[in-house]
Amino acid sequence: MNNRILALKDSQLVREVLLSFWKIHILHHAAEGLVYGQWMIGELRRHGYEISPGTMYPLLRRMESQGWLKPVRTSPANRSRRKEYTLTRLGGQALELLRTQLAELHREVFEKHKKGRGHHRPG
Repeated sequence: MNNRILALKDSQLVREVLLSFWKIHILHHAAEGLVYGQWMIGELRRHGYEISPGTMYPLLRRMESQGWLKPVRTSPANRSRRKEYTLTRLGGQALELLRTQLAELHREVFEKHKKGRGHHRPG
C-alpha cells in the first residue's frame, strides 16, 4: 500500500465515515440478537475493520444514550461482567431508514457508475 493511501486511511475524514459504518453494523447485528463489545470487535475485524476496545465501548455507550441500543440483564448464572445490548424500537427505525438510504447510495455510486450514467450537472 502506498503512503498516500495509508495517509488517507488514517485521516480524520475516513475515521468519521468508518464510525458511521460501524454503527450500522452494530445496529444490524443487534437486530439479529444480543451483541456485546468484544464480539462486535471480532465481527468488524472479520470484515477488515480495525477497531480497538477504546473506540468500541464508548461507541456502544453513545448508541445507548441515543436510545438505539438497550442493555439487557443476563441471567445470574452468567457471571460475565460483559454488557449485552439489544436493539430498541428507535434503533430499529434508524436501521430501516439507514438501509433505505444505503440502498439509494449504492445505486447512485456503484450501479449508475458502472453504466456510465450519473446525474448531469448544469453547465
